[in-house]
Amino acid sequence: MAKRGASLRGRIAIVGIAELAEPAGARSPAGMMADAARLAIADAGVRKDQIDGLFATTPYYYAPTLTFAEYFGLAPRYTDSSVLGGCSFEAYVGHAAAAIETGLCDYALITYGSTQRSDGRALVSGSEWLEYERPYGMMHPISPIAMIAARHMHQYGSTSEQFAHAAVAAREWSRLNPRAPYRDRPLTIDDVLSSPLISTPVHKLDCCLVTDGAAALVITSAERARELPTVPAFVLGFGEASDHRNITGMTDLTVTRAVDSAQRAFEMSGLTPQDVDVAEVYDAFTMSLAVLLEDIGFCAKGDGGALLESGATRPGGSLPLNTNGGGLSFVHPGMLGAFLLTEAVQQLRGDAGARQVTGARTAVAHGMGFTLGGHATVVLGAAETL
Repeated sequence: MAKRGASLRGRIAIVGIAELAEPAGARSPAGMMADAARLAIADAGVRKDQIDGLFATTPYYYAPTLTFAEYFGLAPRYTDSSVLGGCSFEAYVGHAAAAIETGLCDYALITYGSTQRSDGRALVSGSEWLEYERPYGMMHPISPIAMIAARHMHQYGSTSEQFAHAAVAAREWSRLNPRAPYRDRPLTIDDVLSSPLISTPVHKLDCCLVTDGAAALVITSAERARELPTVPAFVLGFGEASDHRNITGMTDLTVTRAVDSAQRAFEMSGLTPQDVDVAEVYDAFTMSLAVLLEDIGFCAKGDGGALLESGATRPGGSLPLNTNGGGLSFVHPGMLGAFLLTEAVQQLRGDAGARQVTGARTAVAHGMGFTLGGHATVVLGAAETL
C-alpha cells in the first residue's frame, strides 16, 4: 500500500516569495500584506489576475481574506483564513497543495502583515477570556512558556544556560543578514542570563523581538512551476496537528503535537530529520525552541538544551538553524511562520548571501501556534531531490 499522501510529493512548488522586515510607517496591516504580495507575485513571474487562491490570516481583521481581497483587488475562487496561530502559514502550504491538486485553484497566494511594533500592543484577541489562567496572573504567552521551561528543567535537567545558547546562535546568524536589527551587537550567554526575568525562568533575551513586518508566497503545481522564470522550491511533505489553545489544556508540558506533524511531513517526503540541510523552526522563545527540536526529531526527548549548547545550530554547525536570525534576532511581527518559509526557499535557491548554507538541497520549516498548541511542518527540496 502506498504511503498516505505520498502522491503529493514533489507535485507542488513555491515559486514566489517576499518579506518585509521594516517599520510599517503609514501603512496598515493590509497595506503591508499588499506590498509583500506584489513583490512575491513579481518574483514568481505571474500576473495578479492569475492568483485564484488566497490564504491569509492576521488578528487585525475579522475576515482577513475578504478584507485583503478587497484591498488588493482580487477575486479568488478559493480562500482559507484558518487561524492556527504562527503555524497557520505552514498549514496553508498543505491546504494550498490540496486545493491545487484537486483543481480548486491554480495559483495560491499566502500572505500576512502586522504593524505590531508601531501599534505597541500584543496580538491576542481581547474577546477571549482565559478563564483558567488570567485570574491567576498568567501573562500570555510568556508565563505558559515559563511553565514549560520549568517542567523541562525539572524533568530533564536542562538549564537556563543551555537555553540561552539559542539566543546567542540566532544573533550570530542575524549578523550575517543585512536586514536584521542589532547587527552591531554580539550576544553572549551572560547577556541573556543577566537580562531581566520576565516570568521565571524566562529572561527578556529568551524572548523574540516585537516588530512590524509582512511576508507572502506564491504556490502552484510543479508542472506550472517549471514554466516560470524563478527557481522553485518543491514541497516534498507536509503535516499539521493540534490539541489545545490554552496552556491548561496541554496534557504534557514537555511534549507537543510537533511529533505528529513532523512525522507526517517526513513520511510523505521520504526523508528523515537527519537528511535536512537547513532547519527553520519557530523560535518565539529559547525554551520552546528546545522542545520543538526534540519533537521534530533532531535530538532525543530531553536533549534539546544539550543540542543548543553543542553549537550545532550556529553558523558552521551541523544543523544550520533559523539562518536569517529567526524570531529571536531578525523579525517577529506577531506571527513568524511565513518568514520561516521564505528563508527556507531563499536557502534552497542559493541566494541567501553571507548566511547561505553551502549545498543546501533540503529544508524544513516548522511553525508553532499559540502556547505550543498548533503545529505544522513543511519539508522542501530543490529540483535535485525529486
